[in-house]
Amino acid sequence: MTGRGFKMIEIRPYASSSAGNTYLITDGCSPLLLDCGLPVGKLRHFAGYKLSELAGCLVTHEHLDHAKAATDLMRSGVDVYMSGGTARALKLSGHRLHIVKALQQFTLGTWTVLPFDTVHDAAEPLGFLLAANGAKVLYLTDTAYCRYRFRGLTHLMVEANYSLDALYEAVDRGSLHPGLRDRLLRTHFGLERVLDFLRANDLSAVREIHLLHLSDAHSDAEGFKRMVQGLTGKPVYIAEG
Repeated sequence: MTGRGFKMIEIRPYASSSAGNTYLITDGCSPLLLDCGLPVGKLRHFAGYKLSELAGCLVTHEHLDHAKAATDLMRSGVDVYMSGGTARALKLSGHRLHIVKALQQFTLGTWTVLPFDTVHDAAEPLGFLLAANGAKVLYLTDTAYCRYRFRGLTHLMVEANYSLDALYEAVDRGSLHPGLRDRLLRTHFGLERVLDFLRANDLSAVREIHLLHLSDAHSDAEGFKRMVQGLTGKPVYIAEG
């Protein structure tokens, strides 16, 4: 999409589920992968880009549905950025590995990137705030909640994994173990928390909201889209794949 004051920002979901999560984002100059939860062979020509054309890959945490291709991307010449805890959990090293820390900003191509800590059952998980040419893109997934507030966002990529009603109804039916329900509540962003997060943040400049990582069993894509659009008045897209 094109917005006043910044170049075109493109967000292209490739995979967004427990089977794998990968997104491509570009400001027209520096294409990035956000997570790499698919085999590298599937990423070689993703969205028309060769791996050699990528400015890098940001990895949120070590679970394989987000980090499966990290080693192979590095072997293919792609710089990969993650926390020290994530790198240790994946047993990664090498000159293509870049360790980043929460709340320590860095530059990646034409992007300025601010990592921030999230709440997940992983070693040192991160979310990312990316800025380029007047655009500010939030990438927030696999977290129980977000302790930060943001101003001037233009694009949101936010997990909406489940609704509380769907989780509790699944437990009542016997299709979901209460222990798994409790894990989801502790580690993933549900619709109700997403709505609270949106109410708490400055959305005045937002152009697009992308809902990510919806559960096949415990979400309603069209219902979630309607609720977020109704609350925000912004265009909402469901990441599929």
